[in-house]
Amino acid sequence: MQLQITQRPAPARQCSSRRPLRVNAVLATPLPETQKQQGVEALKKAALITAVKTPYLPNGKFDLRAYDRLIELQIANGVDGVIVGGTTGEGHLMSWDEHIMLIAHTVNAYGDKLKVIGNTGSNSTGEALHATEQGFAVGMHAALQINPYYGKTSMSGLRAHFQALLKEGPAIIYNVPGRTGQDIPDALVQEMAGHPNFLGMKECTGNKRIGNYTQQGINCWSGNDDEAHDGRHQFGSAGVISVTANVIPGLFAKMMHGSPDPELNAKLQDLIGWLFCEPNPIPLNTALMMCGLVRPVFRLPYVPLSREEREKGAKLLRAVQEHIPGCSEVRVMEDDEFLLVGSAHK
Repeated sequence: MQLQITQRPAPARQCSSRRPLRVNAVLATPLPETQKQQGVEALKKAALITAVKTPYLPNGKFDLRAYDRLIELQIANGVDGVIVGGTTGEGHLMSWDEHIMLIAHTVNAYGDKLKVIGNTGSNSTGEALHATEQGFAVGMHAALQINPYYGKTSMSGLRAHFQALLKEGPAIIYNVPGRTGQDIPDALVQEMAGHPNFLGMKECTGNKRIGNYTQQGINCWSGNDDEAHDGRHQFGSAGVISVTANVIPGLFAKMMHGSPDPELNAKLQDLIGWLFCEPNPIPLNTALMMCGLVRPVFRLPYVPLSREEREKGAKLLRAVQEHIPGCSEVRVMEDDEFLLVGSAHK
């Protein structure tokens, strides 16, 4: 594949530490306790939360116009909230300055229209605390917190990590052993469920476990789009934190907010499968580019799907094109249309 690669100086972000934050943003006014509690309860009921894509300009910096358009399309199609800078939004490829700026921008522009959940988790508890404090300072409604990845810790370490972070404000705890290499045990989840800032789990290990939690009164969102319909309507989940909703938010809103629709769910399985044919967010990024919704710019190490996969995806996307807001044409695209950017940091 002949792809143009723009190389820039390496980012300041390290595996477990980043430069101190200097955030120039309007800080949020603290809410009264009763209003905070109302906000927590509303967050727990959010049925469709999109892990939103972060689009880029050719120089590798954020394309905020395209980002705003994506958010506006999400709002118009019934999405309750967004995860900013999650795995799908490539928070791990951002500096913390970028990350907090994007949270602040989303809150200031759209925080009155949907819930803004900032992915401020880290494998360093100190780094996660600092980022979470900054996120709440600029007005995010809740944090997404993950267990320490790569440098795994003990059960006692997990407990201490999450206890420290839950003190900062409302949080969804994210369990995705396929990425972290470590499961969050049921016993620890049961402990955390009693904390007033615990909103629930984003659970990626399947509906059986979600059902086990919901039977105990523990709030859960499915982290798997292919299982989200059944998770919602058969296993009692609050809803889904979705990747596919970037593309077809209205159809996912129908499945999450409406009555059970097994026929629609079955029709979407091939598209969902294709959107995970390679590690997320590679297929999603490629799909949004093929639909003309974002510029064809990747931050490395992500690269577009092969032409063969793009041809498969084009057929699936065209089958639901009327439900892809903002999409006037689905193109397979040529390899040389994609730009790979090493870094936008200086």
